[in-house]
Amino acid sequence: MISESNVKLTIALSNPDLDAEEQEQETRNLLREIKELDVESAELVAVTEIPQGAKSVGGFLVGVLQAEVSLANFKKLLGFLGDRLGNKTIELEVEANGKKLKVKASSQQELTAAIEQAQKFLESN
Repeated sequence: MISESNVKLTIALSNPDLDAEEQEQETRNLLREIKELDVESAELVAVTEIPQGAKSVGGFLVGVLQAEVSLANFKKLLGFLGDRLGNKTIELEVEANGKKLKVKASSQQELTAAIEQAQKFLESN
């Protein structure tokens, strides 16, 4: 369960140049790197509810992971994502205090704008 002081992020990577296995490996690499940051939790998303158009491999959604981080470390995680995923297509869902924000980015400029939007969203809650 997410506490009031934590932020839950769902990160969905999309790379049409990769097959499902390569996409899964890329997601696992990102997950490993996120776990090295100061996060409360980080994990692949299990196939319990499959979003329309999503694929699954080995019981997990391909290219989708979740992380829970404290408000204090939220900006650090977003900075990491900006550096690491700047030119990749991603969907980012931010959940805090019972509210959700969903943004999509497919370039460094769009990701920077999405990160700014996520930070403003949290500051307004």
